[in-house]
Formats: sequence, C-alpha cells, structure tokens
Amino acid sequence: MCVFCKIVNGEIPAKVVYEDDKVMAFHDINPQAPVHILVIPKEHIPTVNDLEEKHKELIGHIFMVIKEIAKEMGIAESGYRVLVNCNRDGGQEIYHLHFHLLGGAPLGPMVCR
Repeated sequence: MCVFCKIVNGEIPAKVVYEDDKVMAFHDINPQAPVHILVIPKEHIPTVNDLEEKHKELIGHIFMVIKEIAKEMGIAESGYRVLVNCNRDGGQEIYHLHFHLLGGAPLGPMVCR
C-alpha cells in the first residue's frame, strides 16, 4: 500500500486541511513554498496516465477544492501554482496521483526548456 493510501486510511498521520468522501488535502512534509498542500483523490490512481473517463468529475472536484483551500490559506488573490508530476521523468516520486498547491511567496518562472 502506498504512503498516501496509508494517510487516507489513518495509518500515517498528516496535517489535514480538507477532507470529504472523494479527496483529502494535507500539508507536504517537505514544503517547497510557504504554503505547500497536497490534494489527493482517496481512490488510488497511480498517475495521470491512469485516469479514465469515469474520473472527469473527480478531477473537476479536486480543482474546486484547490480553489477553496487557496482562499482559506490566503493565497488566492496573490497567486498560486498547481503542479502535477507524472512518472519518473516528470518528477513523480509517489505513485498516487496528487496535486501540489504552492503559494505564499513569488514562485518564479516555470521550469520549461
């Protein structure tokens, strides 16, 4: 079982900021910005590549949750970044789909080549 599934199941503690029947959001243990929240589906979906048609509503719900968390964290007006990594070359380390909500300071340019 992956670490995020263990968090969802209550086997590993996390500083949870939001939870409903579909998703959970919690502080990243290695923050890369003053605000760094991970938003995950409770369903184990390994990568973006594993999304199916049935997940469309879930992904929309995740973005609505991100919007509300950004407001609650006080970063909605100043700005924030939502980042998703996919597979090894994309920087994914935990193979459970997750969305990084980053903000609270200027984040600089995107990493693009």
